[in-house]
Amino acid sequence: MARFGKALEVRQTPIPGLLIADLPVHGDNRGWFKENWQREKMLAAGLPDFGPVQNNVSFNDAAGTTRGIHAEPWDKWISVATGRVFGAWVDLRAGESFGTVFTAEIDASTAIFVPRGVGNSFQTLEPNTAYSYLVNDHWSPNAEYSFLNLADETVAVPWPIPLDRAELSDKDRAHPRLADVVPLAPRKVLVLGANGQLGQALRASYGDAAHVEYATRADLDLADTAALVTARRWRDYGTIVNAAAHTKVDVAETAEGRADAWAANVTGVAALAAVAAANGITLVHVSSDYVFDGSKDGAYTEADAIAPLGVYGQTKAAGDAIVATVPNHYIVRTSWVIGVGANFVRTMASLAGRGIDPKVVADQSGRLTFTEDIAAGIRHLVESGAASGVYNLSGGGEPTTWAQVAKAVYELSGHDPARVTPVTTAEYYAGNAGPIAPRPHNSVLDLGKLQATGFVPADARERLHAYVAALGA
Repeated sequence: MARFGKALEVRQTPIPGLLIADLPVHGDNRGWFKENWQREKMLAAGLPDFGPVQNNVSFNDAAGTTRGIHAEPWDKWISVATGRVFGAWVDLRAGESFGTVFTAEIDASTAIFVPRGVGNSFQTLEPNTAYSYLVNDHWSPNAEYSFLNLADETVAVPWPIPLDRAELSDKDRAHPRLADVVPLAPRKVLVLGANGQLGQALRASYGDAAHVEYATRADLDLADTAALVTARRWRDYGTIVNAAAHTKVDVAETAEGRADAWAANVTGVAALAAVAAANGITLVHVSSDYVFDGSKDGAYTEADAIAPLGVYGQTKAAGDAIVATVPNHYIVRTSWVIGVGANFVRTMASLAGRGIDPKVVADQSGRLTFTEDIAAGIRHLVESGAASGVYNLSGGGEPTTWAQVAKAVYELSGHDPARVTPVTTAEYYAGNAGPIAPRPHNSVLDLGKLQATGFVPADARERLHAYVAALGA
């Protein structure tokens, strides 16, 4: 019989993410009523917004009916409509908590949230027990599952009705012991733009982890929006890191470049955002200081109004606005990116070695941001569970100008920094025949919000020293 009068309360269990809840049940002479899932109240109480898409009911004639132990690649919200059950849950996810057990008796006034990969099982304690559960994915024969034998001696579930007197299926009797269980892998991470500067840094960070996939444009073309929807079994993915973008800021000012920039930075991002929103995926989107006009006196915060000057900045701003509609998202705003391949630091080191004395812009301020730090910051946000939103992520330390960076590269390379001549942006581009994108004069990003999550970017100057040293090695 349901226990009346409980207040809604959610409690942690020894299994990470497995939550047990007391549900208010209201009864009178006619029977009882409860709100089995009330999103607004239950999110406020601490339950995750898991987005159920299917409701299942298991009716069991006799006491002692026992089912499990099944770990599925989706989350469940479990409760009882009639009767009582003894529930047992075993963590079958790869990791330190693998094999952890939790048991509880559930009636209509108790429910439990079972995260993806936690083995679920129950035994009915009364006849005519109806067991109900919401899930956030549709059943698929292609999904990955994991199973554990109900009689496993290692976890030693204390079944109220001994299994030799219980009703079991032959299939459940044949499940493996814990030592032979294949742990359920975490939801996958997909890195797009895997051959670019940031993509290669993410490759170096994640390495060959089995749950991480890398894709180039040839592997997954965001422009083909129709094919994107069915390109993967998206419910198996937990995070997409979009490191792909059109970043040729001057080319974007041409007719063809403008079309390419909007296609990659807006249309493709919109298609990706739709996939992420529909499948509960966290979307990580890399943004740019070019969404600002650079006129602010002081560092830009995440709350500052955007005002892009050129086509590239406009497309990045539009992409940001789209990604912000995805329930789980991180917009990582960065500046002055340095990684593998062609970049400003490599160019200056090359000029120094070839005896060339360059003119370098001295009226644009910012901080260099090395791709290894962007990759580390992205992983920190995702893995720490930081709140969704926009985060500035650049190198730390004092801001510099491009001319100051160039002088530092010359000096670190063993050359005279006085060979670098500082000039204004207008002087630098004077007489240039091609289209030139307007640049923000102030690209300094405030890092306080990111630091509050526990991630402190490396000092940009220290990174520059190490980078130049590696170039000369």
